[in-house]
Amino acid sequence: MSEATPVIPGPADAELARSALRALDAAAVAEGPVHLQFDEGADIVVPRSAISALAQVLAAFAHGEGVTVLPAQAELTTQQAADALNVSRPFLIGLLEQGKIAYRTVGTHRRVKASSLVEYMRADDAERLAAVDELSAETYDLGLT
Repeated sequence: MSEATPVIPGPADAELARSALRALDAAAVAEGPVHLQFDEGADIVVPRSAISALAQVLAAFAHGEGVTVLPAQAELTTQQAADALNVSRPFLIGLLEQGKIAYRTVGTHRRVKASSLVEYMRADDAERLAAVDELSAETYDLGLT
């Protein structure tokens, strides 16, 4: 997979994704591989971990959000990485140069591993959540709630 192309659901896809997600949630209590049956009669067996990933895709679709599926070792251009973070390319390059996201250079170009980008996103989310918790505690301590 060399290109990070998002798949955007249509309105009908979003409703179908909500329905499929409910069915997957109901089946989530079982263990072991999962059998998927198709109208054409095909029956395929997939690992439960793949169903977990499918559930994440369906959840995004159910909210009308597009998804991009990449192998963890995929390398992104700086523009693709910036698009994934929803920031400008110059801002992303600043993050790279500050050492906040790991990257490598290929000639004069920077390449960012998808796994490094996800790691940064998780750390950033955790930092943001900690700040919100701190502000909430301070608001409570000041008696403003």
